[in-house]
Amino acid sequence: MNRKETTEKFTLKALMYLAIFFIIMLFSFSASAQVIDADKKAEDKIVKKYKSSQFFKNLYKDLFKYATVYVAGDMKNSYETPYPDYFIRTNPDDLYAVPQVIDETVYHPFDYRIAVGVRKLARFDYEIKAKQYYDGSENNKALSAPTAAVKGFEYLLHIEKERERSEEFINSRFFIRHTGKHHIVKVEQRAEGNIDFKYLSGELRFRVPIGNKLSLSIGGIYRTHQKAYGYNPIELWLNELSDDGVPLNPWYSLGFDYGYTDHFTSYTDFQTGEVFYDWIWRDADGNIVAYGDRDFRDRVFGELMNRYNQEKWNELDAFAEIAPIIGFDFYHYKKNFWLHAYGNWILPYHHYLKGNEDFSYLHRNSWGLGGHNNNLEGEQWSDYQAGLIFGWKITKTLGIFLEGEYTKFWDSEIYQNSVGLNIRL
Repeated sequence: MNRKETTEKFTLKALMYLAIFFIIMLFSFSASAQVIDADKKAEDKIVKKYKSSQFFKNLYKDLFKYATVYVAGDMKNSYETPYPDYFIRTNPDDLYAVPQVIDETVYHPFDYRIAVGVRKLARFDYEIKAKQYYDGSENNKALSAPTAAVKGFEYLLHIEKERERSEEFINSRFFIRHTGKHHIVKVEQRAEGNIDFKYLSGELRFRVPIGNKLSLSIGGIYRTHQKAYGYNPIELWLNELSDDGVPLNPWYSLGFDYGYTDHFTSYTDFQTGEVFYDWIWRDADGNIVAYGDRDFRDRVFGELMNRYNQEKWNELDAFAEIAPIIGFDFYHYKKNFWLHAYGNWILPYHHYLKGNEDFSYLHRNSWGLGGHNNNLEGEQWSDYQAGLIFGWKITKTLGIFLEGEYTKFWDSEIYQNSVGLNIRL
């Protein structure tokens, strides 16, 4: 073998070893890359799972921790009149026959309340849980005070059905609020069937903490109300005048609109021979309901007025308005002395976004003799809510307590007040 063949053979062998080396290195690199990729994927999977776990933990902590779901109800005796109520029914063909005694006493079935809801409301230090359970009848100050006892989410979703003196109502309250260091966001819906009160509101406020006890807030509030506060349809109807100033709708003509008829008749006093004239009123079935205009006005007309008003109110759409709102909240608590004062003032700069403004609360004083006075600017008003909770344990055995809250929205006023003196023996 000559030098050239030896060199070529060596070169070929070296290239073969070099190729094998590169192949080995390539596989090693690929294997290493696969291990790194696999480790990275495993790490990403763990991180992702951890982040997902943290998300649900935070969600549970913010929304559901300390929340309570409840279903409750109560039943009690209804109101009873102190004495039975009777009247007599006589035979129209024989006025002096033995009359029939009719029991007119109203006997109401038992009152009851059934409620279901979920709540997460922080109690202030002075609020002691009255029972070992929730039944929906609680009145936490968190629902009224502008600033919450804690930061974060609070809510109450509550609906109930109740019967009181044979009347059945649906009451509900949906309350969601988030309180931060410099903001308050709140949405609330409330319906009280027994006082015909229903509204929806949304608030956004900028909050300014002053020290650890005082908080001021300012922002805007959006509210709706179904009832046309300040608008009395029957008053408007009765005050309509012709161009000559003559009433267009005599009061008794409302009876004709609802199917009643009147018939002129005469009455004779058999002792004096004096003759009296009046109108006998009958309903749509021909039954006598009143033996004169005064009798009809006193016993029937009032019900027709309410019926007319309700029908006219039902023709109106719901109202919605916005206005600025400011509030304050002062809270001081010690074991033997506490004071919590708060207030909300909805300023008199209301602007209606929905509903016929002529029938809105802006024009509550725009109706009178002759109808609407065309005061298109309307008349602004203030709504407000204020509360005061005070407690002082003077000694170990003597304490005085006061709680009060007043709310005025449109024509609705809600009072909740109590005062007490405790002497421990």
